[in-house]
Amino acid sequence: MSRSIDLFAIACLLALLALSSCVPSLKVREVRKSEPATYAGSTDTTNAATKSWQRFFTDPDLRALIDSALANNQELNIMLQEIAIAQSEVRARKGEYLPFVDIGAAAGVEKVGEFTRNGAVEHNLQIAEDTKFPEPLPDFIVGARASWEVDIWKKLRNARKAAMMRYLGSVEGKNFMVTHLVAEIANAYYELMALDNQLEILRSNIAIQQDALAIVKLEKQAAKVTELAVRRFEAEVLKNRSVQYDIQQRIVETENRINFLVGRYPRPVRRNSAAFSTLVPDTIYAGLPSQLLNYRPDIRQAERELVAAKLDVRSARASFYPQLRLTAGVGLNAFDPSKLIQAPQSLLYSVAGDLVAPLINRNAIKAAYQSANARQLQAVYDYERTVLNAYVEVVNQLSNIQNLRSSYELRAQQVDALSSSITISTNLFRSARADYMEVLLTQRDALESRFELVETRMQQLNAMVNVYQALGGGWR
Repeated sequence: MSRSIDLFAIACLLALLALSSCVPSLKVREVRKSEPATYAGSTDTTNAATKSWQRFFTDPDLRALIDSALANNQELNIMLQEIAIAQSEVRARKGEYLPFVDIGAAAGVEKVGEFTRNGAVEHNLQIAEDTKFPEPLPDFIVGARASWEVDIWKKLRNARKAAMMRYLGSVEGKNFMVTHLVAEIANAYYELMALDNQLEILRSNIAIQQDALAIVKLEKQAAKVTELAVRRFEAEVLKNRSVQYDIQQRIVETENRINFLVGRYPRPVRRNSAAFSTLVPDTIYAGLPSQLLNYRPDIRQAERELVAAKLDVRSARASFYPQLRLTAGVGLNAFDPSKLIQAPQSLLYSVAGDLVAPLINRNAIKAAYQSANARQLQAVYDYERTVLNAYVEVVNQLSNIQNLRSSYELRAQQVDALSSSITISTNLFRSARADYMEVLLTQRDALESRFELVETRMQQLNAMVNVYQALGGGWR
């Protein structure tokens, strides 16, 4: 008899394993790693991303803003709570493959009909043994029970590892947000300084135009020019005075954008705008493209998500295999509380194990498996896209820095030429060798060129910040 039971158990186990082996095959695709070896042939491994933002930015006012933003920015604080949620998910997953043990106590009372099976047995037992059970019958129990799903196929452990990878990915997501926050504050800070300089240039230009207007009025009194010249100069002065208010509004909005990022209500932003024209962008060392894999937080996050997606596929695949669950319980049970401590009469215990595999209607398991595989393919494509985007960003910003450097040199020469032409055109106008339109156009061109020079300097500083961010700097 025992041999027959053993053979039956072995046959059932083999049948379950054979049934579980019918796992649908799915498309598998590995990551294509084919990034270029260098940027424009440079083999220098020095990388600006290794610098902390405290060393990269030397302006004390800017560093104070960044430091305050890292402590008070609401979006960053929301992301920190996302990390805490992911960490709790890891703990929850870890607990799933450990034994569950519950302890408890219960009490109840039951009255069964005498003409029922239980009532008849109890009645006959009382007659046979001449004993009297309480009516109705109380029931008291104190005990502990345990259950454990034996993780034979690593389904639960893979789920825990996937949760851990997503937690690490959320940390990298926070780091990526920090790089964006640092860069956004720095760019807004340089924009604010540029606006201050443009406002100062405009005010000095208005003063020059007002002097020119006074000269034109004197020339009109001497009948050398007409009322048209006076009106044209007045219109130019009024136009530039109007532009002042546009710049002042942009200054307010830029200050408040910085205040929002710092997590505070509107207030003036401290800065030393007088030193803006002397700011020279530092030389940026880009290193090698392969270093992006270690320095860019978004790439590191995509890598963690890819590993988690692969583990999800393994965990979903394990659902096709038999699951082994063990259960056990021990306690004390009696109809009288005073008899609970009378062991072994009141002692109860149980031990059981079951091996279960899906047989019919496995569509839900197949769907979950296919969905996990699709998400794994998504993670592969997302990783490749993130790496490609990082490389393109770095190349674009390196090219931008080089072109802006050449552009700034030419614009500086243009400003020098037009600044001297203002004096020349004014003197020629006084000696009647040039008309008032030449003076007006020269002043207008000089103002625009100085504005553009400031704009180009701001773009240079922004490009320096952007390439630092693109290389993966700013989160350390």
